[in-house]
Amino acid sequence: MSAELLTDLTIFVLALLVGYEVISKVPPTLHTPLMSGANSVHGIVLIGAMMVTAEARTPAGYALSFVAVAFAAMNVVGGYLVTDRMLHMFRTRS
Repeated sequence: MSAELLTDLTIFVLALLVGYEVISKVPPTLHTPLMSGANSVHGIVLIGAMMVTAEARTPAGYALSFVAVAFAAMNVVGGYLVTDRMLHMFRTRS
């Protein structure tokens, strides 16, 4: 295992742990407004995943980058769907 791969895996695992800790501490009443505000961040993650895909050179790289783009896209779309649903709750019925 190369030093570069080990560094990348370490960063990935640390990002998973930090992300889990941050999300698990958010109370349910704040989750939807925070998700709404974080949609721009999710868009940046999607762009980053697409940039990684452009640099992929091996079949494993293509597979991992496809998974990254798919998860990032699901995150963006899901965030906007939840935001839209939340905003519909505040509309007046006519």
